[in-house]
Amino acid sequence: MAAAVAARQEPGRMFHGAGTYQTAPGMATASPTYDPTFRKMGNGQAVAAGQMQAQVPRQSQGVGNGPQVRSTSEQLEVLCGPLLNYRRMSGEHTNNPVWHGSVLLVTAPGQIPERLSLRCVGSADGSSTANGYAASLDRSFPGTKLYEDPGKAFWQFDVEAPFQEQESAWEYSVPRMTSAKSDRPQLGRPTRFYIPSKHESMRIMFHSCNGFSVGTDEEAWSGPALWNDVVRIHEQRPFHVMIGGGDQIYNDNVRVPGPLKPWTDIGNPEKRRQYPFNEDMRAKCDAFYFNNYVRWYSAEPFASANGQIPQLNIWDDHDIIDGFGSYTDHFMRCSVFRGIGGVAHKYYMLFQHHIPPPISTFTTDAAQTMHERGADAVQLRDTYVLTQRVEDPSYIIGEKPGPYVEERSRSIYTQLGKRIAFLGLDARTERTRHQINYPETYDLIFRRTSQQLAASKGEIKHLILLLGVPIAYPRLQWLENILQSPIIGPIRFLNKRFGLAGGFFNQFDGGVDLLDDLDDHYTAHQHKKERSVLVKRLQALAKEHSVRISILGGDVHLAALGRFYSNPKLAIPAERDWRYMANIISSAITNKPPPQAVANLLARRNKIHHLDHDTDETLLELFNEDPGHGLPGVKPKSGEANHATMPSRNYAIICESHSHTASAATNGVNGHAPNNGNANSITSPFPTPKNPREPLHIGEQDAGTGHPAASGIIRTGLAGKDGLDVTIMVEIDPSDREGHTQGYGFSVPGLESRAYEGQGEKW
Repeated sequence: MAAAVAARQEPGRMFHGAGTYQTAPGMATASPTYDPTFRKMGNGQAVAAGQMQAQVPRQSQGVGNGPQVRSTSEQLEVLCGPLLNYRRMSGEHTNNPVWHGSVLLVTAPGQIPERLSLRCVGSADGSSTANGYAASLDRSFPGTKLYEDPGKAFWQFDVEAPFQEQESAWEYSVPRMTSAKSDRPQLGRPTRFYIPSKHESMRIMFHSCNGFSVGTDEEAWSGPALWNDVVRIHEQRPFHVMIGGGDQIYNDNVRVPGPLKPWTDIGNPEKRRQYPFNEDMRAKCDAFYFNNYVRWYSAEPFASANGQIPQLNIWDDHDIIDGFGSYTDHFMRCSVFRGIGGVAHKYYMLFQHHIPPPISTFTTDAAQTMHERGADAVQLRDTYVLTQRVEDPSYIIGEKPGPYVEERSRSIYTQLGKRIAFLGLDARTERTRHQINYPETYDLIFRRTSQQLAASKGEIKHLILLLGVPIAYPRLQWLENILQSPIIGPIRFLNKRFGLAGGFFNQFDGGVDLLDDLDDHYTAHQHKKERSVLVKRLQALAKEHSVRISILGGDVHLAALGRFYSNPKLAIPAERDWRYMANIISSAITNKPPPQAVANLLARRNKIHHLDHDTDETLLELFNEDPGHGLPGVKPKSGEANHATMPSRNYAIICESHSHTASAATNGVNGHAPNNGNANSITSPFPTPKNPREPLHIGEQDAGTGHPAASGIIRTGLAGKDGLDVTIMVEIDPSDREGHTQGYGFSVPGLESRAYEGQGEKW
């Protein structure tokens, strides 16, 4: 690491491993400091800061010269990575589909990695080994420099591989990799990942809230212990993709004890709103976000999972700072929020999407950065940013920047193998206290999704929708009304004068701290209309394309299963009900859960709600018992009457409940015979329960620890041949550093909505 540190201090020089340098041929040596009014250009010419924008040098496909250092070290010094991402499929509706992904390395500056090598090592089950045919699939891929400054360089490798008849194992490696801190001796070994058979869909792991809130005793919660369980399950039956539902990292410490502490220490909210976000603060925040990403993404066992399970991520507030977007509008528009929004977005693009960031981020010192893509020469000093790059077709990019982040939203549509599509909504970039996404963004998203589903000509049977925050969830409007009522006024006065109830009010706008979380919910009163329109558009999409939609949600730090479904009076079986949408709520994989009393309160609020005349919603009573029930020393997680919400750390597993590969073993376990008939044929009508909190179809029957899907390993064969198995893996004991879990299973049926096509308008 000494070489990397020295490189930051000596622009224009090469380092030779143990901190020795020489000036790079043809490179001018720049001063390690700069004057705010004048600075040296590469040719030694002094120019005024106001003239810098026009004189920023360009390199091929990018802006800026970079730090102008070259390493002569024999090793590739890695600061973070490798990080593996999944992007999309090409040829997805042909017999020769191709898997597309990327690998990211963060290295010391001045280094150029060799090509990444990819080789097929045979089928995943080991029934066939690498042979001449597998060897013919071996390829190598060059690295692309996304960004470089005097402290680090980001290198991205586009990777592609053909799907095979059987699930296949692949290994990738980059020569000469070594840990810059010498703390990862296994770094240079090839890393293995898996691609499903071209006849199958991907096996999905879903997680959210992967970090700790400010003030949490991380050791008391055994750190990121559940990632041990993820790796353990992956070794038994591999995951093909790892969906991050938001809060993949917690950056809240930027406020305390981070560089925003002087700002948050200001007692007057008005003075906080007027506080400038100058270049000095931007640079400190930039260093904070980068270092926090490196620290967290290098932490085991999370780091091991990052390299071998392809990630697919959408961000949420903690990826920026707690509550970003949900405070009052006049406060969210202050310079500090706009500034940290830009810095957080920069590293979100690099670490989580492996794409170059904007040229510059917002500061009050450079007026041009107040608008999208404005370049700031001070930020580009000794820096290189890739600019000429074709956007990956999986992105659905908003038409205009968000109100508080000077960037456009990035939602994702991609296909996860043969029959499952994924739609991830960027519900943070455009968010305000009164809206989640712009109406025109919804139009873009639904237009693209409908086109893709139509292009599949019925091959796509299931659409996984990621919203981040739950949408089928108990109402808390009564609590919102209390927290916004006049009775809070005297408490706020006592807080300002004497510090009473200090933890009750947030440090930003002086509002009630819990309100930003409540305002994030789709069920909040100000989002009620937007929520209703979204659900109805999803119903129409499911009905038109006869595709089952299941929704992923996190954020709330507990597990649950919400469902929308047709009013029982309509007597529509779930297998043919386009209104049936399960909301799989899995949160948090790392952060501590809410108190038991909060979970019990939510369970008591689990009413049967009516979205409209024909659509009801409620939570399934999924948790028949607490995890580790009866084991010595394991404390109960929820009240005896609470079977709907589980306040214990967790993650989810989603996969097809039937095998579609000809040579695969027969489906069905524990006496459940597979339904191999017509897509979702109903052998006998499932009785409509008097209490819809109970099972609505055969896949929900015996939901919980006794369900065939509870192991997270074996296909159940339930809910029709296009059904999905879902397992929520719940932590048993937070003091267990190995993170052992207990599974709660259920299945989601495929959809055959056209069985009712003859009913005319009612259909």
